[in-house]
Amino acid sequence: MAWLVTGGAGYIGSHVVRALAAEGLDPVVLDDLSSGLEEFVPAEVPFVRGSILDGEVLVDTIDRHGITGVVHVAGYKYAGVSVQRPLHTYEQNVTGTSRLLAAMADRSVDRIVFSSSAAVYGVPPTDTVTESTPKAPESPYGESKLIGEWLLRDQAVAVGLRHTSLRYFNVVGSGEQNLYDASPHNLFPLVFQALLEGRTPSINGDDYDTPDGTCVRDYVHVADLAVSHAAAAKRLDAGETLESAYNLGSGDGVSVREIMTAMAEATGIPFEPVVAPRRPGDPDRIVAEGALAARDLDWKMRHTLLEMVSSAWEARRAAA
Repeated sequence: MAWLVTGGAGYIGSHVVRALAAEGLDPVVLDDLSSGLEEFVPAEVPFVRGSILDGEVLVDTIDRHGITGVVHVAGYKYAGVSVQRPLHTYEQNVTGTSRLLAAMADRSVDRIVFSSSAAVYGVPPTDTVTESTPKAPESPYGESKLIGEWLLRDQAVAVGLRHTSLRYFNVVGSGEQNLYDASPHNLFPLVFQALLEGRTPSINGDDYDTPDGTCVRDYVHVADLAVSHAAAAKRLDAGETLESAYNLGSGDGVSVREIMTAMAEATGIPFEPVVAPRRPGDPDRIVAEGALAARDLDWKMRHTLLEMVSSAWEARRAAA
């Protein structure tokens, strides 16, 4: 039995590939390398360069590699940019997911773990998010992820698809020194790049209703996230029933200023962040309750904030 990891050459997907292999689940990677890197795929793991928009490639990959399950990580992941590129976002995340599900149904592949997002909640009415918190996405990206969850739900009714969706919050860190976050939009790479270029990172507002005045958010280590994907795959393989969706969150959260302090310590580059104006609509605090995932998917916070930052910095320096 083999598990297809779409987007398996990306930052998150490559960690999922390693977690699956560690649990004896044979991973196969499909990635178009639009943002992933082929060197992130272990040499012993089969790699197919192709798009989830290509139904023929999907069916051929399933047939050639004996695929029995899918971890669907591929997609367009830039929430802010999705506002300027809504059609591209929907094509990649909605049409792509639909074609993947069609190929799975055509070849009787009946289990999938879906990479969803905290963006399905938008700006929630409460500062602690549970799986039942109302969904109110505020970007095409968030909307596309929620539609992806609906597609799985409806396909389950239609053909008996067994599925779960894992909602990510802020994914950081590195599980191996050669795997790093190359996103041009995420906080950690942006801060690292500023420090490497001799610029001072900034904080957007320091007058929020939080202990140190800066926004509190949920940050989770990418390797911890990957472990829960493998746990979900194993339970689906065993024929067990899972919840339709799980939050992968800390239940606690850290402030932006705490992140900056950890950045200075981990990098050895002392700095005092510049305080920039607030961004409109930024809530004081958003933290996710991860109790359901802890119960079912071996979810827990195995890394401290400093370990998250240090591992990310070491991987970024190794890539320089």
